[in-house]
Amino acid sequence: MTTARRPRRLTTAIAAIAAAGLIATLAACSSGDADASPKGSDATAQAPELRLGYFANLTHAVALVGVDDGTFQKDLGATKLTTQIFNAGPEAVEALFGGAIDAAFVGPNPAINAFSKSDGKAIRIVSGATSGGAQLVVRDGIDTAADLKGTTLATPQLGNTQDVALRAWLSDQGLKTSLTGGDSDVDIAPQDNSQTLDLFKAGKLDGAWLPEPWASRLVIDGGAHVLVDEKDLWPDGDFVTTHLIVSTEFLDKYPATVKELIEAEYQTADWISKNSDAAKTAANTALDKLSGKSLSAEVLDRAWGNLRITLDPIASSLQTSADHGVAAGVSDKTDLHGIYDLSLLNEVLKDNGQTAVSDAGLGQDK
Repeated sequence: MTTARRPRRLTTAIAAIAAAGLIATLAACSSGDADASPKGSDATAQAPELRLGYFANLTHAVALVGVDDGTFQKDLGATKLTTQIFNAGPEAVEALFGGAIDAAFVGPNPAINAFSKSDGKAIRIVSGATSGGAQLVVRDGIDTAADLKGTTLATPQLGNTQDVALRAWLSDQGLKTSLTGGDSDVDIAPQDNSQTLDLFKAGKLDGAWLPEPWASRLVIDGGAHVLVDEKDLWPDGDFVTTHLIVSTEFLDKYPATVKELIEAEYQTADWISKNSDAAKTAANTALDKLSGKSLSAEVLDRAWGNLRITLDPIASSLQTSADHGVAAGVSDKTDLHGIYDLSLLNEVLKDNGQTAVSDAGLGQDK
């Protein structure tokens, strides 16, 4: 993998092209297959196959553990589970819109963009997965926001949740960024997380806003330090990092299969909560299988301690994430009413003796 630094204009031009491509893909869905979603389908119908996307990140620990140990396939029964790994949410959303997957674990902003650009037709958030586990980590010599002027920072992908969080935070600090190569105080270079680590270690990046374990890898393996822990920006430190989205067409046609997926998620999350050390090891084993490299004990311990596994999607934080996307220039202002359908999640919670969770008034009209 190359460690050469992209010229500033090239980086921002690539970002602009990526943004245009993503918006075009999302917009195409608004008048496409989403309108063909079957209504009134058999509530017991089983999908022959469920194609699930997730990331090789610890913020996707439920998927990492549940897929690898067979819990997801077991609870899906006769439905064949196939999986695909992505680097960030916009990439996974494009795959969902292109018909390559049926469901995905993603962050809030890609889900918001998918909902917005498809006029509320393409996807539903059906469950939470993780809170926390995202930080802005930087090189020595950067100790305040003012020190970031003239620097280059990385994020996993243009328009992904960490990219939006960074742009919104920089704006709050009075620092300009650009999507199109215009005048800016801080250059943002969206790229693959492994490339970010390599470039940071080579001294060709000044920092990055990343999910775990990548934030911890830059700290432990690259000598970075934390400038911003995202949880410090939220009330009680609670915000959605990862939730589960499903295509509306698949949800309408196969609600029983989606419920089985959520049940598998619940059983995995429950096991993780009761077996933290074993779960941490299991997640690391899954990462090793997916990436060919496990995390060191020091990185694993640090990263794992920054996460909270929860099926509550923390819906109360979603509007703020949407507002950040608008402020960052990567999202249009949109009415989020209808983005959640937590009915199946709350059935699973009730079946397991747990309390229902709230959609914060952004759920489906019944």
